[in-house]
Amino acid sequence: MAFPEETSLPPEPTAGQVTDLLDALGDIRIVETKEFKRFLDHIPIGIVVSKSTGRRQRICYANPAFEALMGGSPADYLDWSIFAGFTGADEDVTLERAVIEGREDFLGTFRRERPQPAVVEAYAAFIQNEDGTENYRIAALIDVTNRERAERDQFIRKIRDKDTLLTELQHRVRNNLQLIVALIRLEARCERRGEKINLAALAGRIESLQLLYETLSPDASGEEIDLGHYLSQIAAAVMNTYAVDGIRLDLKVEHAPASINIALPLGLLVNELLTNAFKHAFGGRGRGVITVECLHAGQDGYRVVVADDGAGLPPDGVWPVPGKISELIVQTLRENTKADVVVDTAPDKGVSVSIAFDHKSLPKTSN
Repeated sequence: MAFPEETSLPPEPTAGQVTDLLDALGDIRIVETKEFKRFLDHIPIGIVVSKSTGRRQRICYANPAFEALMGGSPADYLDWSIFAGFTGADEDVTLERAVIEGREDFLGTFRRERPQPAVVEAYAAFIQNEDGTENYRIAALIDVTNRERAERDQFIRKIRDKDTLLTELQHRVRNNLQLIVALIRLEARCERRGEKINLAALAGRIESLQLLYETLSPDASGEEIDLGHYLSQIAAAVMNTYAVDGIRLDLKVEHAPASINIALPLGLLVNELLTNAFKHAFGGRGRGVITVECLHAGQDGYRVVVADDGAGLPPDGVWPVPGKISELIVQTLRENTKADVVVDTAPDKGVSVSIAFDHKSLPKTSN
């Protein structure tokens, strides 16, 4: 058997490399040569070898990588009791026990707390005499302490990020519940003025909030959503509620990531405009087109358009109506971004509402 040349293994040995090494050392003639020790002295894997002496196993060799991992003096390496401090995932299983019981190949991952914390992946192999009796036992240790620490730190960061996201989500849920209460109170105020409460419209507004949270990805940071997708869902929901034969939806959207603080009032606004169009634009005409667009406008801006080809606003009509919910929503949108709202209407030419804005939320200012 040809003996491997004296070369260094990569800084982070793999399980396959350790297995190949143990296979290469499976010949008693190799273990008992000076080349064997000289080769093992230069590899970054902790190697320790014991020799059978009757019923006992005595440590007869440990390479520098093993000494650096274990600490102490090589004179202390008498037998496999040196592994007593390493425990596995099941604390009843120690590395010492795994080696003594004669397990081979990959033994598992083991942790030691003293004299200094260490985590290792352990492997073992036997070398037998010609008569099949055991002569040498080899253990190989890969130090994965730094790798585990990095993984643990990454896990901690993920937990902190999830906690932050949960706190932010709870804050937003609370704010949006307050918004729902405000919407209901506005409807109640209309009832006190003798106007009929439109429960279907109120349900549509609340559904817009539900769709907003469904659009948020569970793995995302929760700071942005795709307006194109979100407004498409709102349009589909309103179509499903007010579907009328002959009324067609023309939808044109692009991928448009934006802050949730923009998406919330914008979704409510689009819901209001679509609801108004279905209820008032066509007046029994039986045919018509409602257009919803969400397109890029310049480098940092979007333009959202909701339009119909219906009857248009009455001569004295305005939008948004002062004191109505639509005015409150437009005000909220303008507080979160520099929105430019333009309303075009003409008799029998329909209504077009264009909302142009920067897709970055305005910074919050203290009172």
